[in-house]
Amino acid sequence: MVRVPLTPDERERGARLGEVLRAARGPRSMTEVAAAVGMPVETLRKIESGRVPTPAFFTIAALATELSLPLDALVAACRPEPDAAESRSA
Repeated sequence: MVRVPLTPDERERGARLGEVLRAARGPRSMTEVAAAVGMPVETLRKIESGRVPTPAFFTIAALATELSLPLDALVAACRPEPDAAESRSA
């Protein structure tokens, strides 16, 4: 199976996801959070750095639960910013 390259928007969304998760983790270590959700710390490191821009739903759900981050807030935080041009044309 050939993997389709990610679009710039998908890579940007992955970077935003990583930023939101890092902020929600606060002072807790990656090791502590990864262990709490049962994932390798390297997986969390890749998600937070944006190197895994499309992680599995259940991975994100487990992280959101552990970090007390509502999924709807996480989705909203990862949405692209509206372009200034779009808001002017409306």
